[in-house]
Amino acid sequence: MQNLYDIIICGGGPAGLTAAIYCARGGVKAAVLERMNVGGQAALPEGIENYPGFSRIGGFELTDNMRAQAEGLGAEIVYDEAAAFSFKSRIKTIKTATGRDYAARAVILALGAGAKPLGAVGEAEFAGRGVSTCATCDGAFFRDKTACVAGGGNTAAEDALYLARFTKKVYLIHRRDSLRADAANIKKVLAEPKIEILWNTVAVEIMGGNAVERLRLKNTLTGDISELKTDALFIAVGQTPNTAVLRDTGVKLNESGYICVNAHMRANIKHIYAAGDCADGHLKQIVTACANGAVAATSAIQEL
Repeated sequence: MQNLYDIIICGGGPAGLTAAIYCARGGVKAAVLERMNVGGQAALPEGIENYPGFSRIGGFELTDNMRAQAEGLGAEIVYDEAAAFSFKSRIKTIKTATGRDYAARAVILALGAGAKPLGAVGEAEFAGRGVSTCATCDGAFFRDKTACVAGGGNTAAEDALYLARFTKKVYLIHRRDSLRADAANIKKVLAEPKIEILWNTVAVEIMGGNAVERLRLKNTLTGDISELKTDALFIAVGQTPNTAVLRDTGVKLNESGYICVNAHMRANIKHIYAAGDCADGHLKQIVTACANGAVAATSAIQEL
């Protein structure tokens, strides 16, 4: 069969690349299907400080090292998007966005996740015109301007710290009265004079002309409405797994759309595995994605 592999890995983030490394070292014929550039969201941060072995490393550098290692060991990376799956037969088939057909004895789903929308009025209208989900991608457009970040986790804290380097003011908008970020990030945010935290607050509407000019805010405790002038809103309120493509495949998802897996990263269909941000699990970090990929690949190799 044309394009038949032992294992196909769908997604080239840390989970997929680690799985590729383990597949290559395990002596199986493996390919990674990646729709864009390898690395996924992990390639975006300017500095990563919680990956073992590095006090600080750029996201692109770290994930590009993973890519080079996987390819150096013999794993193949195909720049194409998995668009449709058929898992009913012993040989699993995948059709890509460019119309190519691939087949494999096992599939590892490392589809990742995308930024969760805020749900504010005007969010879609101002996307790319002051509304963004990637501070490292778009932050430089707002040098010496005012920016807002919506969220309270590590991504929101890191985005606010990054923006504070070149904006004149950063508002961190959080719906609760305490941040969910790590203690190290919270300490940095509180120590940064350019960052002001708006506690118990949500952005309910984004307003402006050709670009973002102000936000309508709501206090979650009192219900009071106020407005805030800003040139940008960066949204960092969580993730949504990229699993819509699995509809009608029989792969079991939980209520939030994440792929249900066991301790061996096996899904409910034999020879289907999941790893990284698309898989059900409490902690979503680069190090756990890599661990997922290693476990998934090892399980797949052992069962083939």
